Amino acid sequence: FVHTQVSLPPHHLPTHIFYNMASVVGGKGSFMLAAPDKEYKMAKFEIGRPAPGPEDVAIDIVYCGMCHSDLHTINGDWGNDKYPLAPGHEVAGVVRAVGEKAASKFKVGDHVSVGCMVLSCMTCGMCDQGYEQHCSKGMCGTYGATFPEGMGHDDCHGTPTQGGYSTDITVHQRFAFKVPEGMPLEVAGPLCCAGITTYSPLSRHVKGKKDQHVGVVGFGGLGMMAVKIAKAMGAKVTIFSRSNAKKEEAAALGAELVATSEAEAVAALARSVDTIIDTVSDFHDIGLLISTLKPVTGTLVLLGGVLKPYELPAFGLLFSGTRVEGSLIGGCDLT
Repeated sequence: FVHTQVSLPPHHLPTHIFYNMASVVGGKGSFMLAAPDKEYKMAKFEIGRPAPGPEDVAIDIVYCGMCHSDLHTINGDWGNDKYPLAPGHEVAGVVRAVGEKAASKFKVGDHVSVGCMVLSCMTCGMCDQGYEQHCSKGMCGTYGATFPEGMGHDDCHGTPTQGGYSTDITVHQRFAFKVPEGMPLEVAGPLCCAGITTYSPLSRHVKGKKDQHVGVVGFGGLGMMAVKIAKAMGAKVTIFSRSNAKKEEAAALGAELVATSEAEAVAALARSVDTIIDTVSDFHDIGLLISTLKPVTGTLVLLGGVLKPYELPAFGLLFSGTRVEGSLIGGCDLT
């Protein structure tokens, strides 16, 4: 994942009027930087965000990180066909208004962050257990989703959600997170995407355990976050990368880097790694990674949205007892 800060283009750019969510049909007064089609030619659009309902928080956006998912969604890799589209689910800003039922949690002026979800049914078994991302009725993504009926703001029902490349956003209080005092606001947004995406599996498999060896595949935005969190949990960390180009950067974070192109170096890690966090979003050989996992307890966690199905080494899994699982962001309580 790539994480940079973005801002809206200057006001002299052409302004288009378009009405979507969480945007009021026919509304005005807010602006978004959006892709009108798959070509990445971002333009300025005017929209109308809804006033906060009883449990909502209205946020003036100050920063929004850029995630690799933004690119996949804009270009249609993951099936998006809703345009114009304002991506961005690493939102950080300042509370402008608070609904009456959200006032015990937030106040005007609070620094807050919003991640990859803005709504779920909040009543199913998955939501009750804190797995809103696996909501039985489908979680509502911060951008590119369709705002559901019967969840308030029916003037937004059926319109596509628009993300953090915008001037402001309105979300249910459950999906807004107060930024700790002293934390720079510009770093808060990525923690609600890359942060929770890597923390979630590490909290399941590594946190609180001694002598853990964590492998991290890919050393971009997600990979660096995984390394930092795993090191903070006391684990030994090995990074699997295509080359040795980032070896010094890895060492600076206290991690070892192994190039997957060097067969002997990978073979030396056979049956030694407890958990592998695979952040790569393009097809690659996971059989090679599985061979480095410890028998029975070793787990490969896939985070990348890879469309092409992987080939699994059946005998490798049978004779080692290792596991492969997927992990999608994290629930609100964990975030």
